[in-house]
Amino acid sequence: MSRNDGSGPSERHAGKNPAKRQSNTDLRVRRTRERLGAALIALIEEKAMHEVTVQEVLDRAKVGRSTFYVHYQDKDDLLLSQMEEGLQMWSNILSAKQEKSRRVAPVAEFFAHIASARKLYRSLVASGRIQAYFDLAQGYFARGIARRLKEIGVPIPDQRELDARAHALAGNLLSLLRWWFDRGAKEAAEDMDDLFHRMVWKGLR
Repeated sequence: MSRNDGSGPSERHAGKNPAKRQSNTDLRVRRTRERLGAALIALIEEKAMHEVTVQEVLDRAKVGRSTFYVHYQDKDDLLLSQMEEGLQMWSNILSAKQEKSRRVAPVAEFFAHIASARKLYRSLVASGRIQAYFDLAQGYFARGIARRLKEIGVPIPDQRELDARAHALAGNLLSLLRWWFDRGAKEAAEDMDDLFHRMVWKGLR
Protein backbone atom coordinates (compact mmCIF):
# COMPACT_ATOMS: atom_id res chain seq x y z
CA MET A 1 0.00 0.00 0.00
CA SER A 2 1.21 3.50 -0.77
CA ARG A 3 1.02 6.36 1.66
CA ASN A 4 -0.82 9.61 0.91
CA ASP A 5 -0.60 12.69 3.18
CA GLY A 6 -3.49 14.45 1.44
CA SER A 7 -1.34 16.58 -0.82
CA GLY A 8 0.64 13.93 -2.65
CA PRO A 9 0.34 12.76 -6.25
CA SER A 10 -2.30 10.12 -5.53
CA GLU A 11 -4.88 12.70 -4.51
CA ARG A 12 -3.82 15.41 -6.93
CA HIS A 13 -4.17 13.06 -9.90
CA ALA A 14 -7.05 10.91 -8.67
CA GLY A 15 -9.51 12.38 -11.12
CA LYS A 16 -7.22 12.43 -14.12
CA ASN A 17 -7.20 10.13 -17.13
CA PRO A 18 -10.22 7.92 -16.29
CA ALA A 19 -10.20 6.58 -19.87
CA LYS A 20 -6.72 5.14 -19.39
CA ARG A 21 -7.69 3.51 -16.09
CA GLN A 22 -10.77 1.99 -17.75
CA SER A 23 -8.64 0.79 -20.65
CA ASN A 24 -6.19 -0.87 -18.26
CA THR A 25 -9.07 -2.53 -16.42
CA ASP A 26 -10.61 -3.77 -19.66
CA LEU A 27 -7.25 -5.16 -20.77
CA ARG A 28 -6.81 -7.05 -17.49
CA VAL A 29 -10.32 -8.48 -17.77
CA ARG A 30 -9.72 -9.51 -21.38
CA ARG A 31 -6.43 -11.20 -20.50
CA THR A 32 -8.01 -13.03 -17.58
CA ARG A 33 -10.84 -14.29 -19.77
CA GLU A 34 -8.37 -15.33 -22.46
CA ARG A 35 -6.28 -17.31 -19.95
CA LEU A 36 -9.35 -19.07 -18.59
CA GLY A 37 -10.63 -19.86 -22.06
CA ALA A 38 -7.29 -21.18 -23.26
CA ALA A 39 -6.97 -23.32 -20.13
CA LEU A 40 -10.40 -24.90 -20.59
CA ILE A 41 -9.82 -25.61 -24.29
CA ALA A 42 -6.45 -27.22 -23.54
CA LEU A 43 -7.98 -29.40 -20.82
CA ILE A 44 -10.91 -30.66 -22.88
CA GLU A 45 -8.47 -31.55 -25.65
CA GLU A 46 -6.68 -33.73 -23.10
CA LYS A 47 -9.65 -35.47 -21.50
CA ALA A 48 -13.42 -35.72 -21.46
CA MET A 49 -15.32 -32.52 -20.67
CA HIS A 50 -17.15 -34.09 -17.71
CA GLU A 51 -13.79 -34.95 -16.12
CA VAL A 52 -12.54 -31.36 -16.22
CA THR A 53 -13.04 -29.43 -12.99
CA VAL A 54 -13.15 -25.70 -12.39
CA GLN A 55 -10.14 -26.07 -10.10
CA GLU A 56 -8.10 -27.60 -12.92
CA VAL A 57 -9.02 -24.65 -15.12
CA LEU A 58 -7.97 -22.23 -12.38
CA ASP A 59 -4.66 -24.03 -11.82
CA ARG A 60 -3.89 -24.09 -15.54
CA ALA A 61 -4.82 -20.42 -16.02
CA LYS A 62 -3.29 -19.29 -12.72
CA VAL A 63 -6.47 -17.43 -11.83
CA GLY A 64 -8.18 -17.31 -8.43
CA ARG A 65 -11.56 -18.94 -7.79
CA SER A 66 -13.24 -15.67 -6.80
CA THR A 67 -12.05 -14.05 -10.03
CA PHE A 68 -13.45 -16.94 -12.07
CA TYR A 69 -16.91 -16.55 -10.55
CA VAL A 70 -16.92 -12.82 -11.25
CA HIS A 71 -16.99 -13.72 -14.96
CA TYR A 72 -18.61 -17.17 -15.22
CA GLN A 73 -21.16 -19.35 -13.44
CA ASP A 74 -19.36 -22.62 -14.16
CA LYS A 75 -17.20 -24.38 -16.75
CA ASP A 76 -20.14 -24.72 -19.15
CA ASP A 77 -20.67 -20.96 -19.04
CA LEU A 78 -16.98 -20.48 -19.81
CA LEU A 79 -17.21 -22.90 -22.74
CA LEU A 80 -20.28 -21.11 -24.10
CA SER A 81 -18.47 -17.79 -23.85
CA GLN A 82 -15.52 -19.20 -25.80
CA MET A 83 -17.83 -20.52 -28.49
CA GLU A 84 -19.63 -17.19 -28.81
CA GLU A 85 -16.44 -15.15 -29.00
CA GLY A 86 -15.03 -17.41 -31.71
CA LEU A 87 -18.23 -17.44 -33.74
CA GLN A 88 -18.60 -13.67 -33.45
CA MET A 89 -15.14 -13.28 -34.95
CA TRP A 90 -15.50 -15.86 -37.73
CA SER A 91 -18.98 -14.78 -38.82
CA ASN A 92 -17.97 -11.13 -39.17
CA ILE A 93 -14.38 -11.39 -40.38
CA LEU A 94 -15.13 -10.61 -44.04
CA SER A 95 -17.05 -7.46 -43.11
CA ALA A 96 -14.36 -6.48 -40.61
CA LYS A 97 -11.69 -6.79 -43.31
CA GLN A 98 -13.96 -5.01 -45.81
CA GLU A 99 -13.25 -7.80 -48.26
CA LYS A 100 -14.23 -6.81 -51.80
CA SER A 101 -14.99 -10.33 -53.03
CA ARG A 102 -18.44 -11.85 -53.45
CA ARG A 103 -17.85 -14.35 -50.64
CA VAL A 104 -20.61 -14.34 -48.04
CA ALA A 105 -18.71 -16.40 -45.46
CA PRO A 106 -15.04 -17.22 -44.74
CA VAL A 107 -15.47 -20.88 -45.64
CA ALA A 108 -11.83 -21.68 -46.40
CA GLU A 109 -10.56 -20.04 -43.22
CA PHE A 110 -13.28 -21.43 -40.96
CA PHE A 111 -13.00 -24.98 -42.32
CA ALA A 112 -9.21 -24.89 -41.94
CA HIS A 113 -9.63 -23.69 -38.36
CA ILE A 114 -12.03 -26.52 -37.52
CA ALA A 115 -9.67 -29.05 -39.14
CA SER A 116 -6.81 -27.74 -36.98
CA ALA A 117 -8.94 -28.22 -33.86
CA ARG A 118 -9.79 -31.90 -34.36
CA LYS A 119 -9.30 -32.80 -30.70
CA LEU A 120 -11.67 -30.08 -29.57
CA TYR A 121 -14.26 -31.03 -32.19
CA ARG A 122 -14.10 -34.69 -31.14
CA SER A 123 -14.40 -33.69 -27.50
CA LEU A 124 -17.56 -31.69 -28.25
CA VAL A 125 -18.96 -34.68 -30.11
CA ALA A 126 -18.12 -37.05 -27.24
CA SER A 127 -19.64 -34.72 -24.62
CA GLY A 128 -22.87 -34.30 -26.61
CA ARG A 129 -22.24 -30.57 -27.10
CA ILE A 130 -21.55 -30.47 -30.84
CA GLN A 131 -25.19 -29.89 -31.81
CA ALA A 132 -25.40 -26.98 -29.40
CA TYR A 133 -22.31 -25.54 -31.08
CA PHE A 134 -23.80 -25.88 -34.55
CA ASP A 135 -27.12 -24.39 -33.42
CA LEU A 136 -25.24 -21.42 -32.03
CA ALA A 137 -23.09 -21.17 -35.14
CA GLN A 138 -26.12 -21.05 -37.43
CA GLY A 139 -27.42 -17.93 -35.74
CA TYR A 140 -24.06 -16.16 -35.89
CA PHE A 141 -23.37 -17.08 -39.50
CA ALA A 142 -26.91 -16.18 -40.56
CA ARG A 143 -26.38 -12.65 -39.24
CA GLY A 144 -22.94 -12.44 -40.82
CA ILE A 145 -24.21 -13.68 -44.19
CA ALA A 146 -27.11 -11.23 -44.15
CA ARG A 147 -24.64 -8.42 -43.57
CA ARG A 148 -22.46 -9.60 -46.45
CA LEU A 149 -25.41 -9.88 -48.84
CA LYS A 150 -26.24 -6.24 -48.07
CA GLU A 151 -22.62 -5.18 -48.54
CA ILE A 152 -22.39 -7.00 -51.87
CA GLY A 153 -25.63 -5.38 -52.99
CA VAL A 154 -27.77 -8.44 -53.64
CA PRO A 155 -31.28 -7.25 -54.55
CA ILE A 156 -33.51 -8.89 -51.95
CA PRO A 157 -37.03 -7.41 -51.58
CA ASP A 158 -37.31 -7.12 -47.81
CA GLN A 159 -35.69 -7.91 -44.46
CA ARG A 160 -37.80 -11.00 -43.93
CA GLU A 161 -36.58 -12.62 -47.14
CA LEU A 162 -33.01 -11.53 -46.42
CA ASP A 163 -33.13 -13.17 -42.98
CA ALA A 164 -34.69 -16.34 -44.40
CA ARG A 165 -32.09 -16.67 -47.15
CA ALA A 166 -29.21 -15.95 -44.78
CA HIS A 167 -30.49 -18.53 -42.28
CA ALA A 168 -30.78 -21.14 -45.03
CA LEU A 169 -27.29 -20.38 -46.35
CA ALA A 170 -25.83 -20.62 -42.85
CA GLY A 171 -27.47 -24.03 -42.45
CA ASN A 172 -26.00 -25.14 -45.77
CA LEU A 173 -22.57 -23.93 -44.71
CA LEU A 174 -22.62 -25.94 -41.50
CA SER A 175 -24.08 -29.01 -43.19
CA LEU A 176 -21.24 -28.87 -45.70
CA LEU A 177 -18.73 -28.51 -42.87
CA ARG A 178 -20.03 -31.62 -41.10
CA TRP A 179 -20.05 -33.61 -44.34
CA TRP A 180 -16.48 -32.53 -45.12
CA PHE A 181 -15.08 -33.07 -41.63
CA ASP A 182 -16.82 -36.37 -40.91
CA ARG A 183 -15.39 -37.78 -44.15
CA GLY A 184 -11.86 -36.91 -43.05
CA ALA A 185 -11.53 -33.39 -44.51
CA LYS A 186 -9.99 -34.86 -47.66
CA GLU A 187 -10.68 -31.91 -49.93
CA ALA A 188 -8.79 -28.64 -49.58
CA ALA A 189 -10.61 -26.01 -47.53
CA GLU A 190 -10.25 -23.61 -50.47
CA ASP A 191 -12.06 -26.10 -52.72
CA MET A 192 -14.92 -26.27 -50.23
CA ASP A 193 -15.07 -22.47 -50.23
CA ASP A 194 -15.39 -22.50 -54.02
CA LEU A 195 -18.05 -25.22 -53.91
CA PHE A 196 -20.11 -23.42 -51.28
CA HIS A 197 -20.08 -20.12 -53.11
CA ARG A 198 -20.96 -21.72 -56.43
CA MET A 199 -24.02 -23.16 -54.70
CA VAL A 200 -24.77 -19.79 -53.09
CA TRP A 201 -24.74 -17.77 -56.28
CA LYS A 202 -26.54 -20.39 -58.32
CA GLY A 203 -29.32 -20.35 -55.73
CA LEU A 204 -29.47 -16.55 -55.54
CA ARG A 205 -30.00 -16.03 -59.27
